Amino acid sequence: MTHPVPCRVLLFTGKGGVGKTTVAAATAARCAGSGLRTLVLSTDSAHSLGDVFDVRLDAEPRQVGDGLWAQQLDATERLEETWGDIQGYLRELFGWAGVDSIEAEELSILPGLEELFALSDIKGQADGGAWDVVVVDCAPTAETIRLLSLPEVLAWYMDRVFPVERRVVQAVRPLLAHLTSLPIAGDHVFEAGKRLYEGLEGVRELLTDEVRTSIRLVVNPERMVIAEARRTATYLSLFGYRVDAVIANRLLPDAVSDPWFKAWKEAHADHLRAIKEGFAPLPVLAADLAPEEPIGLERLQGFAGALYGDLDPTGILHRGEPLRVERRDERLVLCLALPFADRDELEVGHREGELLVRVGPHRRAIMLPDSLRRRRIADASLSGAWLEVSFVEGQEP
Repeated sequence: MTHPVPCRVLLFTGKGGVGKTTVAAATAARCAGSGLRTLVLSTDSAHSLGDVFDVRLDAEPRQVGDGLWAQQLDATERLEETWGDIQGYLRELFGWAGVDSIEAEELSILPGLEELFALSDIKGQADGGAWDVVVVDCAPTAETIRLLSLPEVLAWYMDRVFPVERRVVQAVRPLLAHLTSLPIAGDHVFEAGKRLYEGLEGVRELLTDEVRTSIRLVVNPERMVIAEARRTATYLSLFGYRVDAVIANRLLPDAVSDPWFKAWKEAHADHLRAIKEGFAPLPVLAADLAPEEPIGLERLQGFAGALYGDLDPTGILHRGEPLRVERRDERLVLCLALPFADRDELEVGHREGELLVRVGPHRRAIMLPDSLRRRRIADASLSGAWLEVSFVEGQEP
């Protein structure tokens, strides 16, 4: 098996309980079995990756097979290193407001910090030169979407708000010191925030690089699971991430012929057909329900063999373009892939060189190229799986 790039990154996500940890671990075992230096790591706080290999994992990679290492990310140490100065200021601020010290300690750890540090760890491992493949067992879908959107959200804040906020604080700090005892953030706090941002530089570039990174959705043949996977595909496309395959896991095998399972098998067949039709042109890989839990390296390799067959698991299984600009007569049309998007949940706006797109609870600000910045939006429509926004000559009124 050849490997054309320095390191491939494969991310597996899905609704909790669909078996994504097993699929990720089996994929890693398959890669290592092909002679590739492989690391499989987990960002899921459920810590089930070690259970699949039947070993105890911690924050440092541990060898679990020939050419195969596994790691359970733990952000505690990184939290102290990067967040310590900011956390100290927040504790001081909450204490000034009368919050109990223990409560202030808890409040100073913001939701999503673990995911933030996990992102930089993924990039560090992918760029460190030690691995040919990094396989990521992601948290369940809602957390994954939040995790993958963090670099862009933080970049927006650092580019627009952070410099202004820092200048304002520097200007008013001497005055406020005479008027109030309210703690004012010092330069060391802003420097800590800057270090946090710099640690994430390049993460989005890596994770949206079609050559290096692919995301694979794991689903079960259940209506609710499929519906959530469709929403996930929409939100990932919104942020420019490429899904190259869908894995239908835990299908009843053909060998099961007992009449008691007839209705169940028919339902699975219907759901599998819906998955293939709904996610086309993405390839759908099928994995049968195993007669025993695929725990341990040998069983994981057997599971991966049945799942991938002759396919190279590190290959790009589907090439798609989530964003493109094309000319149509006098108009330039920005096309954004939004598979399964609901027209009623879609909002589009234009502001200061940005296209603002909201799908359900998720919002993205897309920086427009110069060719579109000087134009105004004529109309926007949802055409199949694509949001099409037409730009014409002239400024916005």
